[in-house]
Amino acid sequence: MNYYELLFTTITTEDYQQDLLIGALGNIGFDTFEEVELGFKAYIPVDEFNQDVLDAALLPYREMFTFSYDINLIPQKNWNEVWESNFEPIEIGDQVFVRATFHAARPEFPYEIVIDPKMAFGTGHHQTTAMVMQLMLENDFAGKKVLDMGCGTGILAILAAKLGATDVTAIDYDPVCYESTIENSALNNQSQIKAHCGSKEAIPDEQYDIILANINRNILLDQMARYVEALRPGGEIYFSGFYESPDLDIITEEARKYNLKYITHKKDKEWVAAKFVL
Repeated sequence: MNYYELLFTTITTEDYQQDLLIGALGNIGFDTFEEVELGFKAYIPVDEFNQDVLDAALLPYREMFTFSYDINLIPQKNWNEVWESNFEPIEIGDQVFVRATFHAARPEFPYEIVIDPKMAFGTGHHQTTAMVMQLMLENDFAGKKVLDMGCGTGILAILAAKLGATDVTAIDYDPVCYESTIENSALNNQSQIKAHCGSKEAIPDEQYDIILANINRNILLDQMARYVEALRPGGEIYFSGFYESPDLDIITEEARKYNLKYITHKKDKEWVAAKFVL
């Protein structure tokens, strides 16, 4: 799969303004972002790119601050090299160490996750992934049955398994993410993770104790009813991939329709990860 890389140069007065652009891009199919010195890079599969849709998404922000972008084609054969050259280990508190296969181990961390990044979103570097991991560390996964939607590299599914989940299903519509999840599960010796390629229609006809959904606001709104069907009474859902304002209120209002109760949320810049209980 070939990708377009959009290199954005931004001139803003507030840090959150750049995040507004990232959020708008996430809502129209951009699935990976990388901050650089004067802005950020955004990636989208070539067959999902639409210039008119992009122009419409960016229009509301053109009077708020100054930005420009250049478009580059990233062929499949170059993507692994791009990711590996930019992938640095990360720490989630003093509990989780996330590294690639070419980094040294850190055995002093209770949980180590090895990720072969390829081009799948979800290496833990983005605030949304890190915040979901923080919420997971604060809750009980032992013996639980877990569904990870939009699994990317499988990082959240792997952490769920390492936290004691005995049955983990990971789903992503992108074949590269699906394959990456299988490979990374094996790298981390987590054979209980079952990967599926697809979207909400790929959710098995089963009931789960916990659902992880780090995607974006529009997809969460579209798929929430199906998540609730798959969630056991008293089960937990962790949503992320959206902003505190106005997205959290929108997500919470939709959740009420399905008797999902808001519990808490974490915030990093304008990004949010929230916990709900059925």
